[in-house]
Order: sequence, then structure tokens, then C-alpha cells
Amino acid sequence: MAVSGKPLNERPAHELTASILSGNITSRQLVEAVFHCIRATNPALNTYITLNESEAIRKAEEVDARVSAGDPVGPLAGIPVALKDLLCTRGLLTTAGSRILENFVPPYDATSVARLREADAVIVGKLNMDEFAMGSSNENSAYGPVRNPHDPTRVPGGSSGASAGSVAANQTVLALGTDTGGSIRLPASFCGVVGLKPTYGRVSRYGLIAYASSLDQIGPVARNVRDAALLLNVVAGHDPRDSTSVDLPVPDYTAGLEAGVAGLTIGLPSGYFGQGLDDEVRAAIIGSVEVLENAGAEVREVDLPVACHPACSVAAYYIIATGEASSNLSRYDGVKFGRRTEGHDLIDMYCRTRCAGFGEEVKRRIMLGTYALSAGYYDAYYLKAQKVRTLIRQDFERAFESCDLLAAPVSPTPAFRIGEKTSDPLQMYLSDIYTVSVNLAGIPGISVPCGVSADDLPIGLQLLAPAFKEDRLLRAAYVVEQELIR
Repeated sequence: MAVSGKPLNERPAHELTASILSGNITSRQLVEAVFHCIRATNPALNTYITLNESEAIRKAEEVDARVSAGDPVGPLAGIPVALKDLLCTRGLLTTAGSRILENFVPPYDATSVARLREADAVIVGKLNMDEFAMGSSNENSAYGPVRNPHDPTRVPGGSSGASAGSVAANQTVLALGTDTGGSIRLPASFCGVVGLKPTYGRVSRYGLIAYASSLDQIGPVARNVRDAALLLNVVAGHDPRDSTSVDLPVPDYTAGLEAGVAGLTIGLPSGYFGQGLDDEVRAAIIGSVEVLENAGAEVREVDLPVACHPACSVAAYYIIATGEASSNLSRYDGVKFGRRTEGHDLIDMYCRTRCAGFGEEVKRRIMLGTYALSAGYYDAYYLKAQKVRTLIRQDFERAFESCDLLAAPVSPTPAFRIGEKTSDPLQMYLSDIYTVSVNLAGIPGISVPCGVSADDLPIGLQLLAPAFKEDRLLRAAYVVEQELIR
């Protein structure tokens, strides 16, 4: 069944919600269309680790019955949502893309998942990802690489590559990902969808399997800006179970989408447009900034000397993130939960369990982090990186004194080929050059499609805003999106 000539699973969430409530379609029809698409395309794309089909059908039928009876339903009633497999789901396998958690079934839901259930969303399954969210290409999963739906020989970006890829391939209507150093924005750019990293503290991290606790943030992935705003409405808000969750009112992010950008000032960080930026990416970004300028925004150049310098931002990020990973992943020892490989004694069991359970990239980052935190090196590495982090945050604060938003690329290039960078970790890490400083500063950022390359690969525009100004990001992204639709 289709609405307006398109299959149900290709329609926007906000239109589907209205159709379900009006009785024009049923949630079951929509969910069945999603699973039909998954069965047809997942063997080639490898986006899902676990499907939740029987429970999804049951939930869809429940929503349909309540709609028929005239009972109240939530804002995502009957809408299929897929989850990055880093979010705990009660009674449903949660692996973090790792063999060390291959049999882990949580006894509770992450807060973001609980809020989706309260909103009557339909959880269709758990999505593939770079192991423990450590990667920029989604090639580090224990369950095999995810492939870009626009070109299966290319990566979808990481670590939320399947979150973006599943939305782009119409295998779900909405998805949740996580962003530690660009892991929502980079896949959104590579796959041609909308991905938003909220302000640190805006969405509860309770029930999120941690990579780097001071950087991780859960956010929405959608095919359009309005749907991203709708999903953010549901998952944002204070949670007393997360000590980093901020107790601030949550606005209706869909309410001001059409307010436009007239009177706003857009800053162009000069350091983001220098050497190493692909010419096609540069042209697409400048073209989208011109769209904002034609819509009434003022554009000016700004300087972010520390945040734009890869020797500062990338280096600080990979010291802080790996240091926190070393600490967070110490719990996977074969004793408390997860995989266990027996050994001759306790130490041998630890070694065998972690050696067999973790992949190569996770081991690399644990070792880097342990070294940076070790006695004699803490001050030289981790402490210095935290000082650089403060300078990066101050860079953004100064920039936002004269600008309402910043516009920049998401990635130096469109999606690269699978295997192209796996032999050179440094080159892979530099894929995050335009995104990691945002996580270090804790501010929100969004990737919105703004063009395609000569190879027909998507290019994303990155917009950044002061803390808790996601509504401003969404307004500007909506202007770009609407212009490109024309």
C-alpha cells in the first residue's frame, strides 16, 4: 500500500502519523512494509543485527486498536523506529557491535527507549555499528561492515552508519544514533539524511553503553528536518537517573521550523575551508550558505584557532575519548556479565576474555587510553588535552558572541570506499576533523543534505549553535532543505 504514490515505508513520519490517526492506513500495514524492505535489502547492506518483528507487529496492532477505539495515543503512534545497538532494550539483545556482549539481554530500557515506548513508537530492531561506537566508517563491527545504500562499495560513515543507512534505505522511518565525535553527523552526511547531535545533557544517557562518558550523546536520524524535530521532542528532557542530564524546559522543536533565518548571523570558520577539503564538498557547502544568505541571514567569517586546528582538536579528542574508553570498558572482564573465556587462573581468564571479545580497533583505543592515563604520562597527555578542550569551548563561546550559527563541512570528502582507510588509523581518525571539536565543546550540531558529488554521493552541511539552541539549528536546516526540495 502507498500514500501519495510512495510506498508507506518511504513516507515522512509526520505524514504517516496523521494517516494512522485518520484511519487512512494502519500501523500494521506500515510496519509490514518496513520488514518487507528489510528482508529485501538487509543481506546487501548489513544494517540490522537483531530484528524485533513479532513484538513490533504486536505493538502496531495495539496502536491500531486504540486508534479505532478513539483512545489517546502518543506523538509517534505506530511509527517504526530502529535503535543503534548501543541502547539497552529490555528483553532484546544488545551487543554494542561486539562479541564480548554477543549474548547480553538487558533487564531494563534506556531512558530514550522508554520514552519512545511511551510515545507509542514501534521498535523494529537493533542496528549494526562500529564496535562500542569506535570508528568513522562502520567497518569495525564484529558483525561485519555496513554498506552505504547509495553505493554499496562505500562506507556509510561511523559509528552510527546503520542508523543513517537504514533510514536512507527506507528500512525504518526513524532511527536513534549516538554521537561521540561525529558519529551521527558523519553517517548522515555520507548517506544523505538528517542527523542531529543534541547539546550534551539534553538527552539522557541512562542505559547507553558508554564509550566516552563526557562526549557521548544520543540523537535523532531522519529523512527530513521535521521528522528529526519530532523525534527530538520525544527523547529530549531531564532524567534524574542521569547526573549529566540538564533540567531545562524542552521546547516544541517542530513549532518554529518555518520561522526562517532572517536576522540571524551565520559564521564561516575559515579554518574549516582550508587544505584537504574536497572541491565538490566546498562548493556544496558554500552554495547552501548562499541559500541561507538569500533567505535573509547575514554571513561573516569567524576564527576558531584552536577548534579548527587538527593538532589541537583531533589530538585532544583521541586522548580524552580513549582515556574514558579505557576506564569504561574495564568492566568487561568475564566476571560480571558478557562473554567469558576460561583460563588457567583469574589473570589468564581476564586476558583471554578481553582478547577474544574485543576487536582490533577497540583494543587499540583501550591501549592508547591506558597509556595516556598511566602514571608519569597523565599530566603530559590527558591533563593537557583537557586544557585544550577548555580552549576549544572558549573558541566557540567567542564565535557565538557575534554569530547565531556556524556553517561548516561535516567531512573533508564524500563517502570513501570500504577498506580504503582501514590500514591507516591516523587517516581514518582525520575523517572526524570537522566534527570532534563540537563534542569537546558540548554544543549541538546537525548535518542536513546539501548536494551530491559527481559520483552521485551525498554531501552534508554541518550547522552548529550555542548550547541548547537546537531549535535554531532546525530552523536553518529546514530553510536549506526546503530550497533543495524545489
